Amino acid sequence: MITRLLSIFALIAAGLLMMTGTVQAEQNSPRYLAAGTGSASESTERNVRDKSKTTLTPEDQKESESDINITANIRKAITDQESLSVNAHNVKIIARNGVVTLRGPVDSANESTEIQRIAKQTPGVKQVDNQLEIKAP
Repeated sequence: MITRLLSIFALIAAGLLMMTGTVQAEQNSPRYLAAGTGSASESTERNVRDKSKTTLTPEDQKESESDINITANIRKAITDQESLSVNAHNVKIIARNGVVTLRGPVDSANESTEIQRIAKQTPGVKQVDNQLEIKAP
């Protein structure tokens, strides 16, 4: 019994080590490093806009099971798309009574269109408000 538990523990530890190496490799990739670039004034403008209460933020997500499932399903579908950038994988998804708002930077118009398509095809979604911003090259 103890030998079996030690074997299971060793497998879990090996898996965690492999995942850590993968995360570190991803963080050192040009795609990951480029995601953090942007001017301080650009971030400040976004923060001021988000605090103005005129735009939805993730804090506005409804707590209904339906809206939580919609958001989770969209997030999973987006992150399953390996062709999308780190920015696209991290867009804000806010579901309120079946109306989904998409916000944040993406690398291209194609990414914006793809994320909107994914959201529209998600069961329970009534409408999509695409506020995604295409990053300047």
